[in-house]
Amino acid sequence: MKKITTPVAKVIRERRSIKDGYLDKPVSQELIIELLNDAKWAPNHGVREPWRFIFVPTDKKEKFVEDIVQTYPENMHDNRREYLSKPAAFLIVVMKEESIPKKWEENFGAVSSLIQNFQLLAWEQELGVVWKTNPHIYDTNVHQLLDLESDEKIIGFLHLGYFEHQPESKPRTPIKEKFTVYS
Repeated sequence: MKKITTPVAKVIRERRSIKDGYLDKPVSQELIIELLNDAKWAPNHGVREPWRFIFVPTDKKEKFVEDIVQTYPENMHDNRREYLSKPAAFLIVVMKEESIPKKWEENFGAVSSLIQNFQLLAWEQELGVVWKTNPHIYDTNVHQLLDLESDEKIIGFLHLGYFEHQPESKPRTPIKEKFTVYS
């Protein structure tokens, strides 16, 4: 069988999580909105669109980082400050919680699909993204800082920034090793 070589397949294979090495270049709100306007076409059951976003632009990042750092124990402040100062900007993805497990899982699948769409679209614009689920996403102090509603959950912090060096790809297991046919 012939290998798929469409532009979509190419960007899926080439996209990498960019965790560091960000350039000192601001990430514009206009670009993030443009990317999200395309990413929102992710499949989502009942078109519930269970997501919302909090953007931390480059010019607000320093204050934001300091506010997040203060939610950690004092002995972790320097480490967290250094870690959170690397990206040029942040996009915080928030999901409306559902009490019905089926709806919760459908919503999480939809938000995850949107994040993947966003990452692929950002990659095409040479904007690096990594989806982070550090402990602070569960911290009630961070939820208050971000003015979350009681029925909202942080799905992740997307660290954003332009980059110079693309990381090497990591090997993936051949699908044949994880594939069976029902009989």
